[in-house]
Amino acid sequence: MPGQVITVDRKKYAVGLFWQPTGAGYVARTYARTLARGVDKKLNLYTEYRAMVGLGSKKMGHRSGMDSAAAAVTDALGEYTSFLAVFAVDKFFYLVAVRNGVILEDKLFERAEDARAEYFKLSEIPDWGALFAPGTWGMPRAVERNLGDLLMRGPRATLRPISRTSAIVASSALVLVFVLCTVCFFREPLREMAAPKIEISQISPEVAAEYERQVAEKNKELDVQFEIERAPQVEPIVLPYEYLPDVEIRAENCYKAIAFLMQPITGWGQVSAECGETHANAVFKRDTYGSLNDFYAVATEIMPGAFVQQESDDSLFVRVTLPDAPIRASLDERDVETLMRSVLTVFQNAGMPVEAQMVTDTLTNGVDTVNLDIVEVGAESKLNPINFMKIFDDFGGVYMTRCAWDASTRNWNYEVIIYAK
Repeated sequence: MPGQVITVDRKKYAVGLFWQPTGAGYVARTYARTLARGVDKKLNLYTEYRAMVGLGSKKMGHRSGMDSAAAAVTDALGEYTSFLAVFAVDKFFYLVAVRNGVILEDKLFERAEDARAEYFKLSEIPDWGALFAPGTWGMPRAVERNLGDLLMRGPRATLRPISRTSAIVASSALVLVFVLCTVCFFREPLREMAAPKIEISQISPEVAAEYERQVAEKNKELDVQFEIERAPQVEPIVLPYEYLPDVEIRAENCYKAIAFLMQPITGWGQVSAECGETHANAVFKRDTYGSLNDFYAVATEIMPGAFVQQESDDSLFVRVTLPDAPIRASLDERDVETLMRSVLTVFQNAGMPVEAQMVTDTLTNGVDTVNLDIVEVGAESKLNPINFMKIFDDFGGVYMTRCAWDASTRNWNYEVIIYAK
């Protein structure tokens, strides 16, 4: 068995952790210490991820400060509550299995045969949300994913010592080193302070004046240098209208995503669908003759890649990720009052009711402050997103923050903001 550490893009990740769910009210470090005593006292490192702790060991190559690969992969594949994955890493094979959000397997194999055997054994468990394997394996229903892409997207679940003893020893050593360095650094100044001073009266007035001038100049240089070093590094304020998605493409993405989700499934009625900033989601209600198995069987075929969550026995929540839309800077050239009148005029000419208001959004980086004038628009319409957003063709700084479809009324609800100059 190889050491349970992998290197991806020149960064080391911990694998092969022993994962266990934590109960409500448990302190992660305390639970990890108790768990290590009962499983293996050599497990001296832990990390906390969601409602789980993962135990590692220096004997396996793990080190404090090392990130968990399993946590990063699980978060990157967050649209699947259950998945089975194998990734080729250098000459090894890394297997991760997650079931209902809980990490079951987190292991590195030296031989492809061993990794494939473990994959086969776990794949016999039914209802995996997704399967991933190297393309050369030719596994049915499995797709190949790049581990580096997943690790880049995941959060930091960092290993830390279970025991505080090593941390205390390390801190004491650092303090001792600091004291020794301080003594060495100030040895000469202290010696000079202890040496007898030459009385200023023994020095000629010309030499004393020159000495005082040089000291004053040096103090000014130090003051300037100190002010430069002390000045905080302030991040510039990000103006949202400089990074707006293309209006037409975003409307098209939302329309296609909702159409993708709101497909007829026998025994399940469509309730509503909504498109937000990064995801679209839909709610389905069970009819008297519908079943969960029927829904999952059909949804797997007609909604590949969708995340399904059971809210109750009779209600399901389905979500998909929106594709990226091109980003561009856009700002309406009118002031907020003129912009407000123009919006109301456009909707009046279209014979469509609208709710519009002027608001001010304040952004700050702790030093500078920027006030943004915005017109917020809310409307209900029979028009789909593509046709509705054509109403704003003559406006700049437009962003559709949300649109929703009501299956009972067959109406669309829209929320749009426009940035004024």
